[in-house]
Amino acid sequence: MEDHVHLAIRISRQITIADLIEKLKSSSSKWIKSQSPVFVDFAWQRGYGAFSVGPSDLDALVQYIDKQEEHHRKQDFQDEFRMFLRKYGIEFDERYLWD
Repeated sequence: MEDHVHLAIRISRQITIADLIEKLKSSSSKWIKSQSPVFVDFAWQRGYGAFSVGPSDLDALVQYIDKQEEHHRKQDFQDEFRMFLRKYGIEFDERYLWD
């Protein structure tokens, strides 16, 4: 998708989600900028969302990720993110969600 990415990742207890996201954003930014001068101004947004799922939900998650293009014809990223926040009872202020 052009405005976000979904990842299914299993992480060790020894790395924080914040550290993982920092490493992913840093290394992927360096990589994409090395691919073409067109991407010299590429930057990730400042924030991120992370949600956990149990092993029994992994297959459904992978299918969901695989069908992103189809899914986002019906619901855009911002609406989807708000839906996840509400679903999991996460309070938010719209002023701070988007760069």
